[in-house]
Amino acid sequence: MHAGSACDEGDRNVSVIHAARTTRAPMLTLTAVGVNWGGLAGLMPDIKANVAASDAELGAALIAPAIGSMIAMAAAPRFGHAMGGLALPLSGLGIVLAVLLPITASDVTTLALALFFTGMAVALADMTANVRIAQLEARQKTHLQSVNHAAFSLAFGLTALGVAFARRAGFGPAEVLPVLSGIALAIILSGWDRAELPPVDDPDDSARAAVPPRAVVLLGGAILFAGFIGENATEAWSALHIERTLGGAPGEGSLGPAALGFVMFAGRLGGQIVASRVGEVRLIFASALLGSVGAIIIALAPTKLVVIAGVGVLGLGMAVIVPATNSIIGAMVSDAARPRAISRAWMAGLLGFFVGPSMMGGLAQIWTLRASFGAVAVIVALILPAVLALARRG
Repeated sequence: MHAGSACDEGDRNVSVIHAARTTRAPMLTLTAVGVNWGGLAGLMPDIKANVAASDAELGAALIAPAIGSMIAMAAAPRFGHAMGGLALPLSGLGIVLAVLLPITASDVTTLALALFFTGMAVALADMTANVRIAQLEARQKTHLQSVNHAAFSLAFGLTALGVAFARRAGFGPAEVLPVLSGIALAIILSGWDRAELPPVDDPDDSARAAVPPRAVVLLGGAILFAGFIGENATEAWSALHIERTLGGAPGEGSLGPAALGFVMFAGRLGGQIVASRVGEVRLIFASALLGSVGAIIIALAPTKLVVIAGVGVLGLGMAVIVPATNSIIGAMVSDAARPRAISRAWMAGLLGFFVGPSMMGGLAQIWTLRASFGAVAVIVALILPAVLALARRG
C-alpha cells in the first residue's frame, strides 16, 4: 500500500456531500459527541471553580474519563457484534445521559466519578461510529472519515461558542448542560439507523488475517495518542490560558475552544478532498508540522488574540490527523480485523485524549501553562517519525 492507497484511484474525487450522505448515521453520532466535549471544554473554568480544584487536582480528575474510555474501547467490538444494527443508535443515547453527569459533582472526587462514566459512554459511541465509518470506507473504496470528523468539530465549535455567550450572561453548568443534553437527544433521534452493513466486495479480503498486525495497531495508536494530546489539551486548557495567564474576562476563554472547533471543521472539510489527492501519509506529515508550530505560538503568545490565532494554526494542523489515521489503519487490515484494529489503536489514542489535559494540569502546577503548551509542541512533532514508520509497513 502506498501513501494514498486507502482510496482507489477511480474514487478519489468523491464529494463532501456524497460522503456525508453515505455516513449520515455515524456522522450525527459524532456530532452529538462534539456537543458533549464542546460543552465540557467551554464550561471547564466554571466546573473547576465549582469543585474548588487546583490545576493538579483537575488534571488528576481528568484521568478518570481516560479509564472509562479504555474500558469502553476494549468492549466496543463485542458490543457492536452483539447489538448489530442497534449498536450505533443505542450507544448514541448514552451521550444524552453523559452530558448531564458533571452537574452531579460537588468536589474533586465526585467530579472524577462523573467524568469516568462520561468518558465511558461517549467513547463507546465514538468508537462505534468510527468503526462504522471505516467499514463503509472499505465498501465504498473511498475516504469518508474527514467529513464525519468535520461534523464533530463543527458541533464542538458551535457548542463552545454558545457556552461562551451563556457564561457571559451568567449561566453555569446547571443551566447549560440540560439544554445540551436535549440537543444531543434530538441529534441522535434524527440519525437513528439500525440497518446492517452489506458484505465486503473485495476478493482479497479473505486472504488477510482476522487479527490485525501488531505494528499497524501500535504505530497507528502512537499517532492517535500524539494527535489527541494536541487536540484535547488545547480544548481543555486554552480557555483557562486566556482567562488566567492573559487576564481575559469570564466567558472570553471559551473563544479558544470555539476557535479550535471551527478551524478543525474547515480543515477536515478540506481534508476530505486533499486526502483523496495527495494521500493520508503526506497529509498527516504536513499537518503534524503545522500543529507543532501552532502549539509554540500559543506557548509564546503575548496577547489573547495571539493565543486564539495560535489555536487556529494548531487546529488546522490537528484537523486531519485522526480521520486520516483511521483510514490508513482501516485500509491495512481485513474486514474481520477492522473493528479490533481501530478499537485497539483508539485505546492508545484516547489515552492521549485524556492524558493531555492531565499533563497540562501537572506542568501548569509545577511551571506555567506556557510550559505546558511547549510540551504539546514536542509531543505533536513525534507524529512525524511514527507516520513514516507506518507508511513503510504498507
